[in-house]
Amino acid sequence: MTTQPAPANAVPARAEQSLRRTLLSPGYLRLLLLCVLLGVPIALACFFFVGLQHEFQHWVWTSLPEAAGYGAPPWWWPLPALVLAGLILAPIVTRMPGAGGHLPVNGLGGAPVGPRALPGAVLAALATLPLGVVLGPEAPLMAVGSGLALLAVRRAGAAGDPRASAILATAGSTAAISTILGGPVAAAVLLIEGAGLAGAQLVVLLLPCLLASATGALVFTGFGQWTGLKIGALALHDVPPGANPDVGDFLWGVPTAALIAVLITLGRELGHRTVSWTRHRTALRTVACATAVGGCLAAYALITGRSPAEAALSGQATLARLAADPHAWSVGALVALVACKGLAWGIALGSLRGGPIFPAVLLGTATAMACSGLPGFGATPALALGISAAAAAVTGLPLASAVLAVLLVGGDAYDQMPLIVTASVVAFVVTQLVRRTEPGAGAEPPKAAPETAR
Repeated sequence: MTTQPAPANAVPARAEQSLRRTLLSPGYLRLLLLCVLLGVPIALACFFFVGLQHEFQHWVWTSLPEAAGYGAPPWWWPLPALVLAGLILAPIVTRMPGAGGHLPVNGLGGAPVGPRALPGAVLAALATLPLGVVLGPEAPLMAVGSGLALLAVRRAGAAGDPRASAILATAGSTAAISTILGGPVAAAVLLIEGAGLAGAQLVVLLLPCLLASATGALVFTGFGQWTGLKIGALALHDVPPGANPDVGDFLWGVPTAALIAVLITLGRELGHRTVSWTRHRTALRTVACATAVGGCLAAYALITGRSPAEAALSGQATLARLAADPHAWSVGALVALVACKGLAWGIALGSLRGGPIFPAVLLGTATAMACSGLPGFGATPALALGISAAAAAVTGLPLASAVLAVLLVGGDAYDQMPLIVTASVVAFVVTQLVRRTEPGAGAEPPKAAPETAR
């Protein structure tokens, strides 16, 4: 007896029916409603988190130097600031549940941060990032999103459903990261590519994340207008005049994207080595690493005669100034920025707490701008490919990185899209070729107490 093969459209039809049943089920509809409701408190928490961080940062790097009689922070300013950051972070890493949050050398991956570990992650970020730690706010914000979502699951008595908990934690993280990545679209693309899902599974996970992100973005933007607080989202309000990329831009742009990928990968390899070194005598070596970061920032100020604040922090403000007036930096100053901030970033990746993406984007942009003086290589194409290549190298997500570059470059991105996509793909491939350490390999933070997401 022979078995008749199933019709070619039978499998897609069954998948569509299964998706329809899932989407129309009462449990999933309740989940979507809960995600809409979660977007509001998560956005409010993220708003005040980023607003407080910005205010602390302004006080440390602007108000306090002016009160001390300096027009700008002197070259030595990062040294005591980063020593203080290390002293604050050391007991958080060694004594608090969750060890202060996700290690940035592991990227944005990892298990969601549960409610028990959330206080340590928030305290580590708010207390150390404004002091000049060269990391971004994206990882702590995702911790806030997942922690609040899992807390809501616990309060609603739904903690026994691991699938619902996982979806809500992902939706919370996506809602949080969307507040500083230009809205829900960029966050959704990052989710699509990062999750590695397909078909019905992707839709089931994506819809709650989009709803939570959209609601959160609306609340986040509205509170920024009502309160007047600066929230510090990654944005470029001014970019160089637009110009269509030509043959010269591609001839110089491809090797520049490869160079950016190599530099970002070297920084991450240094981060992995730092993790191994800080695994023993963690408290003392955390302070030592923070002090080394401060030394790198002071070295930038001594070498260039410019403010150390340009190399400190996540790099959002410096990226905006660089995009608005790229000629304000000499090639030597840009090279010094890449060398000093890149070394500090590599050390911080494996020892401190924060996000890896924002500083990497500045490093890539500065590298591309340093090369933009080459014959036939324009400033606008260099800006676009620098953002795309650096984001692809640090995240391993070429599509999401290209979308982020398009959103940041704005109206000029239409003409730059071929170069943006090319740079993203080149950087991704080169990163895979030169990387020695597998993502997450041997990079777990020391934990003083067992972490739980329950």
